[in-house]
Amino acid sequence: MITHKNSLNQLVILSGKGGTGKTSLAASLMYLSSKSQFQGVFVDADVDAANLALVSQAVPIESHIFMGSQCAEINTEKCNQCDRCFEICRFNAINRPDIGRDFYAVNDLLCEGCAACFHVCPQAAIQMNKQQDGEWFHSTSPYGHLYHAELFPGAENTGKLVTTVKQHAKLYAEDHDIPLVIIDGPPGIGCPVISASAGVDLALLVAEPSVSGIHDLERISAMLKHFNIAILVCINKADLYPEGTQAILQLAKDHGYPIAGKISFDDVVPQAIVKAQPVSQFAPNSRAAKEIELIWKQIKKVIFKKDGEL
Repeated sequence: MITHKNSLNQLVILSGKGGTGKTSLAASLMYLSSKSQFQGVFVDADVDAANLALVSQAVPIESHIFMGSQCAEINTEKCNQCDRCFEICRFNAINRPDIGRDFYAVNDLLCEGCAACFHVCPQAAIQMNKQQDGEWFHSTSPYGHLYHAELFPGAENTGKLVTTVKQHAKLYAEDHDIPLVIIDGPPGIGCPVISASAGVDLALLVAEPSVSGIHDLERISAMLKHFNIAILVCINKADLYPEGTQAILQLAKDHGYPIAGKISFDDVVPQAIVKAQPVSQFAPNSRAAKEIELIWKQIKKVIFKKDGEL
Protein backbone atom coordinates (compact mmCIF):
# COMPACT_ATOMS: atom_id res chain seq x y z
CA MET A 1 0.00 0.00 0.00
CA ILE A 2 1.39 3.39 -0.99
CA THR A 3 1.17 6.09 1.68
CA HIS A 4 1.06 9.64 0.33
CA LYS A 5 2.65 12.12 2.72
CA ASN A 6 2.08 15.05 0.38
CA SER A 7 1.07 15.88 -3.17
CA LEU A 8 4.46 14.98 -4.64
CA ASN A 9 4.90 11.38 -5.84
CA GLN A 10 8.14 9.75 -6.91
CA LEU A 11 8.47 6.86 -9.36
CA VAL A 12 11.78 5.08 -9.95
CA ILE A 13 12.34 2.82 -12.97
CA LEU A 14 14.79 0.00 -12.29
CA SER A 15 15.94 -3.16 -14.01
CA GLY A 16 18.43 -5.12 -11.93
CA LYS A 17 20.65 -5.27 -15.03
CA GLY A 18 21.52 -3.10 -18.00
CA GLY A 19 20.09 -3.37 -21.49
CA THR A 20 16.47 -4.16 -20.60
CA GLY A 21 15.02 -1.07 -22.32
CA LYS A 22 14.59 0.90 -19.12
CA THR A 23 15.68 4.26 -20.53
CA SER A 24 13.56 3.88 -23.67
CA LEU A 25 10.55 3.26 -21.45
CA ALA A 26 11.47 6.21 -19.22
CA ALA A 27 11.62 8.52 -22.26
CA SER A 28 8.14 7.43 -23.35
CA LEU A 29 6.81 8.01 -19.84
CA MET A 30 8.30 11.51 -20.03
CA TYR A 31 6.35 12.12 -23.22
CA LEU A 32 3.08 10.67 -21.89
CA SER A 33 3.43 12.58 -18.63
CA SER A 34 3.89 15.85 -20.52
CA LYS A 35 0.60 15.20 -22.35
CA SER A 36 -1.36 14.39 -19.20
CA GLN A 37 -2.58 16.23 -16.13
CA PHE A 38 0.21 14.55 -14.15
CA GLN A 39 3.18 16.41 -15.53
CA GLY A 40 6.57 15.56 -14.05
CA VAL A 41 10.14 16.50 -13.34
CA PHE A 42 12.62 13.89 -14.53
CA VAL A 43 15.89 12.47 -13.24
CA ASP A 44 18.52 10.36 -14.98
CA ALA A 45 20.07 8.63 -11.97
CA ASP A 46 22.40 6.45 -14.05
CA VAL A 47 25.24 8.93 -13.58
CA ASP A 48 27.91 6.46 -14.73
CA ALA A 49 26.32 6.22 -18.20
CA ALA A 50 23.58 8.84 -18.45
CA ASN A 51 21.75 8.91 -21.80
CA LEU A 52 18.18 9.97 -21.06
CA ALA A 53 19.14 13.51 -22.08
CA LEU A 54 19.98 12.25 -25.57
CA VAL A 55 16.65 10.51 -26.11
CA SER A 56 14.68 13.44 -24.66
CA GLN A 57 16.54 16.15 -26.62
CA ALA A 58 17.42 17.92 -23.35
CA VAL A 59 19.32 21.22 -23.39
CA PRO A 60 21.30 22.19 -20.25
CA ILE A 61 20.39 25.51 -18.64
CA GLU A 62 22.58 25.04 -15.54
CA SER A 63 25.74 23.08 -14.82
CA HIS A 64 27.32 22.51 -11.42
CA ILE A 65 30.58 21.01 -10.20
CA PHE A 66 30.23 17.91 -8.03
CA MET A 67 32.86 17.70 -5.30
CA GLY A 68 32.50 14.21 -3.92
CA SER A 69 35.73 12.58 -2.80
CA GLN A 70 38.93 13.77 -1.17
CA CYS A 71 42.62 13.20 -1.74
CA ALA A 72 45.60 13.48 0.60
CA GLU A 73 48.36 16.04 0.06
CA ILE A 74 51.70 16.12 1.89
CA ASN A 75 53.25 19.43 2.94
CA THR A 76 56.92 18.78 2.24
CA GLU A 77 58.04 21.62 4.52
CA LYS A 78 56.37 20.02 7.55
CA CYS A 79 57.13 16.40 6.66
CA ASN A 80 60.05 14.87 8.60
CA GLN A 81 59.93 11.62 6.59
CA CYS A 82 58.98 9.45 9.58
CA ASP A 83 57.40 6.89 7.19
CA ARG A 84 54.16 6.57 9.23
CA CYS A 85 51.97 7.49 6.25
CA PHE A 86 53.68 4.93 4.01
CA GLU A 87 53.25 2.20 6.63
CA ILE A 88 49.53 2.76 7.20
CA CYS A 89 48.41 3.29 3.59
CA ARG A 90 46.76 0.11 2.29
CA PHE A 91 46.39 1.43 -1.24
CA ASN A 92 50.08 2.02 -2.01
CA ALA A 93 49.27 5.67 -2.62
CA ILE A 94 52.29 7.08 -0.74
CA ASN A 95 55.48 7.40 -2.76
CA ARG A 96 58.72 7.43 -0.78
CA PRO A 97 61.67 9.61 -1.82
CA ASP A 98 63.17 8.33 -5.04
CA ILE A 99 65.72 9.27 -7.66
CA GLY A 100 65.13 12.89 -8.57
CA ARG A 101 62.71 13.41 -5.64
CA ASP A 102 63.80 13.82 -2.01
CA PHE A 103 60.30 14.08 -0.46
CA TYR A 104 57.20 11.95 0.16
CA ALA A 105 54.31 12.41 -2.29
CA VAL A 106 50.77 11.11 -2.83
CA ASN A 107 49.72 9.29 -6.01
CA ASP A 108 46.34 10.90 -6.74
CA LEU A 109 45.18 7.96 -8.85
CA LEU A 110 45.70 5.47 -6.02
CA CYS A 111 44.56 7.57 -3.07
CA GLU A 112 41.14 6.44 -1.78
CA GLY A 113 40.64 9.45 0.49
CA CYS A 114 40.41 7.32 3.65
CA ALA A 115 42.43 9.92 5.64
CA ALA A 116 44.36 7.26 7.60
CA CYS A 117 47.62 9.04 6.78
CA PHE A 118 46.11 12.36 7.87
CA HIS A 119 45.28 10.98 11.31
CA VAL A 120 48.63 9.25 12.00
CA CYS A 121 50.95 12.01 10.79
CA PRO A 122 52.74 13.36 13.93
CA GLN A 123 53.78 16.54 12.13
CA ALA A 124 50.29 17.44 10.85
CA ALA A 125 51.94 17.57 7.44
CA ILE A 126 49.03 15.98 5.56
CA GLN A 127 45.78 17.64 4.55
CA MET A 128 42.72 16.23 2.81
CA ASN A 129 41.55 18.16 -0.26
CA LYS A 130 38.16 17.90 -1.89
CA GLN A 131 38.29 16.99 -5.56
CA GLN A 132 35.85 17.23 -8.45
CA ASP A 133 34.30 13.89 -9.34
CA GLY A 134 31.81 15.05 -11.94
CA GLU A 135 29.15 17.55 -12.98
CA TRP A 136 25.39 17.68 -12.66
CA PHE A 137 22.97 19.50 -14.93
CA HIS A 138 19.52 21.04 -14.92
CA SER A 139 18.14 20.83 -18.45
CA THR A 140 14.94 21.57 -20.29
CA SER A 141 13.32 19.23 -22.79
CA PRO A 142 10.12 19.23 -24.83
CA TYR A 143 8.59 17.11 -22.04
CA GLY A 144 9.71 18.96 -18.94
CA HIS A 145 12.72 19.63 -16.77
CA LEU A 146 15.45 16.98 -16.49
CA TYR A 147 18.15 16.63 -13.85
CA HIS A 148 21.11 14.49 -14.82
CA ALA A 149 24.82 14.14 -14.18
CA GLU A 150 28.14 12.86 -15.47
CA LEU A 151 30.53 11.04 -13.15
CA PHE A 152 34.13 11.33 -14.28
CA PRO A 153 35.89 8.07 -15.27
CA GLY A 154 37.33 6.36 -12.22
CA ALA A 155 35.60 8.74 -9.82
CA GLU A 156 33.74 7.60 -6.73
CA ASN A 157 30.75 8.61 -4.61
CA THR A 158 28.21 7.65 -7.26
CA GLY A 159 25.49 7.39 -4.62
CA LYS A 160 26.14 10.95 -3.44
CA LEU A 161 25.84 12.28 -6.98
CA VAL A 162 22.57 10.37 -7.51
CA THR A 163 21.22 11.84 -4.27
CA THR A 164 22.27 15.34 -5.39
CA VAL A 165 20.36 15.26 -8.67
CA LYS A 166 17.33 13.66 -6.99
CA GLN A 167 17.19 16.30 -4.27
CA HIS A 168 17.34 19.18 -6.74
CA ALA A 169 14.64 17.61 -8.91
CA LYS A 170 12.41 17.14 -5.87
CA LEU A 171 12.94 20.74 -4.75
CA TYR A 172 12.08 22.02 -8.23
CA ALA A 173 8.91 19.91 -8.33
CA GLU A 174 7.82 21.13 -4.89
CA ASP A 175 8.55 24.77 -5.70
CA HIS A 176 6.52 24.58 -8.92
CA ASP A 177 3.66 22.39 -7.67
CA ILE A 178 4.56 19.56 -10.05
CA PRO A 179 2.99 16.32 -8.74
CA LEU A 180 5.42 13.73 -10.09
CA VAL A 181 9.15 12.97 -10.20
CA ILE A 182 10.12 10.15 -12.59
CA ILE A 183 13.57 8.70 -11.97
CA ASP A 184 15.39 6.60 -14.57
CA GLY A 185 17.47 4.53 -12.17
CA PRO A 186 20.85 2.85 -12.65
CA PRO A 187 21.15 -0.90 -13.26
CA GLY A 188 22.12 -3.40 -10.60
CA ILE A 189 21.38 -3.44 -6.86
CA GLY A 190 24.29 -1.44 -5.46
CA CYS A 191 24.68 1.91 -3.74
CA PRO A 192 23.51 4.05 -6.71
CA VAL A 193 20.29 2.01 -6.96
CA ILE A 194 19.63 2.38 -3.25
CA SER A 195 20.19 6.15 -3.53
CA ALA A 196 17.85 6.34 -6.52
CA SER A 197 15.17 4.38 -4.65
CA ALA A 198 15.34 6.22 -1.33
CA GLY A 199 12.04 7.88 -0.45
CA VAL A 200 10.17 6.89 -3.62
CA ASP A 201 6.51 5.88 -3.65
CA LEU A 202 6.71 3.25 -6.37
CA ALA A 203 9.30 1.23 -8.30
CA LEU A 204 8.61 0.06 -11.85
CA LEU A 205 10.82 -2.94 -12.58
CA VAL A 206 11.62 -3.57 -16.23
CA ALA A 207 12.41 -7.25 -16.73
CA GLU A 208 13.37 -9.15 -19.85
CA PRO A 209 12.48 -12.84 -20.36
CA SER A 210 15.94 -14.35 -20.13
CA VAL A 211 17.77 -16.40 -17.52
CA SER A 212 19.84 -13.42 -16.37
CA GLY A 213 16.82 -11.11 -16.58
CA ILE A 214 14.76 -13.33 -14.28
CA HIS A 215 17.65 -13.73 -11.84
CA ASP A 216 18.24 -9.98 -11.65
CA LEU A 217 14.53 -9.31 -11.23
CA GLU A 218 14.64 -11.52 -8.13
CA ARG A 219 17.62 -9.58 -6.78
CA ILE A 220 16.20 -6.09 -7.35
CA SER A 221 12.76 -6.98 -6.04
CA ALA A 222 14.30 -8.45 -2.87
CA MET A 223 16.25 -5.23 -2.32
CA LEU A 224 13.14 -3.07 -2.76
CA LYS A 225 11.13 -5.35 -0.48
CA HIS A 226 13.79 -4.86 2.21
CA PHE A 227 13.19 -1.11 2.02
CA ASN A 228 9.40 -1.55 1.89
CA ILE A 229 9.00 0.05 -1.55
CA ALA A 230 5.91 -0.81 -3.60
CA ILE A 231 6.62 -2.67 -6.86
CA LEU A 232 5.12 -2.89 -10.34
CA VAL A 233 6.62 -5.25 -12.91
CA CYS A 234 6.87 -4.60 -16.65
CA ILE A 235 8.08 -7.29 -19.08
CA ASN A 236 9.94 -5.96 -22.11
CA LYS A 237 10.35 -7.98 -25.34
CA ALA A 238 7.82 -10.33 -23.81
CA ASP A 239 7.09 -12.19 -27.04
CA LEU A 240 10.70 -13.26 -27.74
CA TYR A 241 10.83 -15.99 -25.09
CA PRO A 242 7.33 -17.00 -23.89
CA GLU A 243 8.69 -19.49 -21.36
CA GLY A 244 10.76 -16.74 -19.73
CA THR A 245 7.78 -14.39 -19.72
CA GLN A 246 5.71 -17.06 -18.00
CA ALA A 247 8.46 -17.51 -15.39
CA ILE A 248 8.39 -13.78 -14.64
CA LEU A 249 4.61 -13.81 -14.34
CA GLN A 250 4.84 -16.73 -11.91
CA LEU A 251 7.55 -15.02 -9.88
CA ALA A 252 5.44 -11.87 -9.64
CA LYS A 253 2.39 -13.90 -8.62
CA ASP A 254 4.33 -15.79 -5.95
CA HIS A 255 5.55 -12.54 -4.39
CA GLY A 256 2.41 -10.50 -4.93
CA TYR A 257 3.93 -8.02 -7.39
CA PRO A 258 1.33 -6.49 -9.74
CA ILE A 259 2.06 -6.63 -13.47
CA ALA A 260 1.97 -3.20 -15.09
CA GLY A 261 2.03 -4.67 -18.59
CA LYS A 262 4.05 -6.35 -21.31
CA ILE A 263 5.90 -4.73 -24.21
CA SER A 264 6.41 -6.65 -27.43
CA PHE A 265 9.57 -6.61 -29.50
CA ASP A 266 9.08 -3.82 -32.03
CA ASP A 267 11.45 -2.51 -34.71
CA VAL A 268 10.21 1.05 -34.17
CA VAL A 269 12.03 1.22 -30.80
CA PRO A 270 15.59 1.34 -32.23
CA GLN A 271 14.32 3.61 -35.00
CA ALA A 272 13.03 6.03 -32.36
CA ILE A 273 16.36 5.92 -30.55
CA VAL A 274 18.19 6.83 -33.77
CA LYS A 275 15.85 9.81 -34.16
CA ALA A 276 16.40 10.76 -30.47
CA GLN A 277 12.70 10.56 -29.73
CA PRO A 278 10.55 8.54 -27.31
CA VAL A 279 8.84 5.72 -29.17
CA SER A 280 5.45 7.00 -27.93
CA GLN A 281 6.09 10.20 -29.86
CA PHE A 282 7.95 8.73 -32.82
CA ALA A 283 5.37 6.04 -33.59
CA PRO A 284 2.28 6.54 -31.38
CA ASN A 285 0.26 3.90 -33.26
CA SER A 286 2.92 1.22 -33.02
CA ARG A 287 2.38 -1.89 -30.94
CA ALA A 288 5.10 -0.92 -28.44
CA ALA A 289 3.75 2.61 -28.01
CA LYS A 290 0.23 1.38 -27.32
CA GLU A 291 1.51 -1.13 -24.78
CA ILE A 292 3.55 1.58 -23.05
CA GLU A 293 0.45 3.76 -22.89
CA LEU A 294 -1.35 0.97 -21.03
CA ILE A 295 1.57 0.74 -18.59
CA TRP A 296 1.38 4.49 -18.01
CA LYS A 297 -2.31 4.12 -17.16
CA GLN A 298 -1.50 1.38 -14.67
CA ILE A 299 1.15 3.58 -13.05
CA LYS A 300 -1.37 6.39 -12.62
CA LYS A 301 -3.90 4.03 -11.07
CA VAL A 302 -1.39 2.89 -8.48
CA ILE A 303 0.50 6.06 -7.68
CA PHE A 304 -2.34 8.57 -7.97
CA LYS A 305 -5.20 6.20 -7.07
CA LYS A 306 -7.02 7.28 -10.20
CA ASP A 307 -6.97 6.90 -13.97
CA GLY A 308 -6.19 10.41 -15.16
CA GLU A 309 -6.96 11.58 -18.66
CA LEU A 310 -4.16 11.48 -21.21
